Amino acid sequence: MKTKTIFVCQECGTESPRWVGKCSGCESWNSYVEEHTSSTLEKKGGVVFKEDPVLLSDISVINEKRYTTEISELDRVLGGGVVPDSVTLIGGDPGIGKSTLSLQIACRLSEKNFKVLYVSGEESVKQTSLRAQRISANENKFLYIVNQVDINVVMNYIHKMKPDVVIVDSIQVVYNPEMSSTPGSVSQVRECAALLTQMAKTRGIALFIIGHVTKEGTLAGPRVLEHIVDCVLYFEGERYSTYRVLRATKNRFGSTNEIGVFEMTSMGLQEVVNPSEIFLSERPENASGSVVVPIMEGTRPFLVEIQGLVSRSSFGIARQKAQGFDANRLALLIAVLEKRIGLNLQDKDIFLNVVGGVKVMDPAADLAVALAIASAFLDKNLSFETVVLGEVGLSAEVRSVSQIALRIMEADKLGFKRCILPKNNLKSNVDIRTKNIEVIAVENVKQALDLLN
Repeated sequence: MKTKTIFVCQECGTESPRWVGKCSGCESWNSYVEEHTSSTLEKKGGVVFKEDPVLLSDISVINEKRYTTEISELDRVLGGGVVPDSVTLIGGDPGIGKSTLSLQIACRLSEKNFKVLYVSGEESVKQTSLRAQRISANENKFLYIVNQVDINVVMNYIHKMKPDVVIVDSIQVVYNPEMSSTPGSVSQVRECAALLTQMAKTRGIALFIIGHVTKEGTLAGPRVLEHIVDCVLYFEGERYSTYRVLRATKNRFGSTNEIGVFEMTSMGLQEVVNPSEIFLSERPENASGSVVVPIMEGTRPFLVEIQGLVSRSSFGIARQKAQGFDANRLALLIAVLEKRIGLNLQDKDIFLNVVGGVKVMDPAADLAVALAIASAFLDKNLSFETVVLGEVGLSAEVRSVSQIALRIMEADKLGFKRCILPKNNLKSNVDIRTKNIEVIAVENVKQALDLLN
């Protein structure tokens, strides 16, 4: 077996024939580690694929049936359920709930008579069983659990058992003994993931891989790991909050705009059917700097509270901090308020927070952010039963947003009586006027500020 020595960046997977101090791929320092590679993967990979090329016109296109987990939040993010012969990568911070979610997936699918193999490399079989009891998993005859980290042994289990679903927790502890590098290194993660992916594609297995994340919040290991899988799910949430958000950053079988909201309880992860009620449950009345905005995540509308706080700078240098909102977008909106509206914010500390740990990327939240900052600065509050939406341009104009009817319907369900929206949205053919909500159209930010009490 021919081997060679290379140096691999442990942050991004960039290879180099010699050691260098700074990585040319991710520009990190002292991240190169010496590893020995061989042609093991190429030899094994050539045996797996046995299908002959076929004409595109001869392939019958049939809507393939998905495996529904009956976890509606998860099924929505996946695009309707688990696709056979697909590979899904689940990442998130330590303790966020990745193993709990994967075990709940295994239990739900096995209850529907799918044969599931759960490979736990970090926990013993007894520990996994204790977690299954904690989430009240019903006893079934189709869920198999094994503690194994040798990729060759795992592949033999799959060959022998022929499961419908395989869950590997986690890819960083699985290793190939024929390679000299340590488990978790770039070479080990890349080869083990490639072997498992080839197995899933050729045998029609739905594969779930659990991955760790780095301190920067990205998936550990080479970026190629995200490229070879079909779906990448990130589990997000504040460390001291019980709410978790499942977001797809890549999905070959559905939209990447959908999110699922869960609550971590002593019985495992519970679905949050109506996130709007959760995020607004503790909203203060008659408080300046508090504004509610209906945002869209895929096809799902829900309401979040945006809080702003403006105070005099004590250190001579004004600070601008945002939690759950893009910091560059916040700086742009502050500049619009200063230049176009005339608010003196240059020597003020400005803080913005999206309640509930949600990350808002919808441009429709621009007007709500601007009103929250102005409300905190002027110490004027907005009516408690008012929602605000609209995109703000550099000339302080309020631009129209999409799916306006769904947003207003969601606000109507929660009892809001007034909606401030862009004037151009009234020109659309969609009927957005309801009996319960008063619609107030504005052309610019100045008209919206005039509505503050």
